[in-house]
Amino acid sequence: MDYVRLGQSGLKVSRLSLGTMTYGDPAWRDWVLPEDQSRPFIRAALEHGINFFDTADVYSLGASEEILGRALRDFARRDQVVVATKVFNRMGEGPNDRGLSRKHVMDAVQASLKRLGTDYIDLYQIHRFDEETPIEETMTALHDLVRMGAVRYIGASSMPAYRFAKMQHAADRLGLTRFVSMQNHYNLVYREEEREMIPLCVEDGVGVIPWSPLARGFLAGNRAGGEARTTRAASDSFAQGMYRTPGDFAVLDAVTTVAARLGVKPAQVALAWLLSRSGVTAPIIGASRMEHLTDAVGALDLRLSEEDLGMLEAPYEPHPVLGM
Repeated sequence: MDYVRLGQSGLKVSRLSLGTMTYGDPAWRDWVLPEDQSRPFIRAALEHGINFFDTADVYSLGASEEILGRALRDFARRDQVVVATKVFNRMGEGPNDRGLSRKHVMDAVQASLKRLGTDYIDLYQIHRFDEETPIEETMTALHDLVRMGAVRYIGASSMPAYRFAKMQHAADRLGLTRFVSMQNHYNLVYREEEREMIPLCVEDGVGVIPWSPLARGFLAGNRAGGEARTTRAASDSFAQGMYRTPGDFAVLDAVTTVAARLGVKPAQVALAWLLSRSGVTAPIIGASRMEHLTDAVGALDLRLSEEDLGMLEAPYEPHPVLGM
């Protein structure tokens, strides 16, 4: 496993991050694994050298954080892992139980710390942009968390590039902590981030940690031929609404062709392409079968030729904004 700096920060993270949305409470989503089935994946990730684990308060309404926290306490030293979680989404019925107000951010971080069973969060990320809270209020609250020691670094997630730039500018103008990472929607069938967000991150020294690197399994073939081949593919309406155009399936065909020629799996080709892109630090992978994890680690050694890259990129068609 290689370890790289997260953007221009001094924080070293593995080239893959294990996302834990898959681990939690099946009552939240029918494709989610309960704790006893989740723990082997967290342990295996550590054995592969992955030190970067991503979760969010909203995943299984807190159960994902609890499962991750207990597993890391049992399988790792706290100072040897990088724990990332997120704040924004609704966590209760009250008017202040969502968003990026100072009140919700302060309440949410305490709840996440308790669920994770830790004294600090390495990377605290805003899950989306909050149109109802002044940028200065959010950035000051996040800065105060860093000063308090509850959070070590801060990151952001999917939003328009101009809004991210405004938030970074507010931090600079007020002498506050800047974001070191952007967790955005980026994969072979959704490349709109290449227009503005990724160039901004590269120029500004922000690490890119893409979510859905396999397009929620689409690039692994879970809907090849238009047929749902997994439980998640059959029930994930979010993915079905995003990855469905003829152009998307043309990209999948190219991925399958390149994989067959190289004697590897389509998922490995899709990940290898993403790992080769400028600015990308660590794609956030999911795993509900052990081969998902071993295939992802295997992609780290896969080098694509210029011919391969050209074949993979040629079928792409522009998309409307998706995932924000």
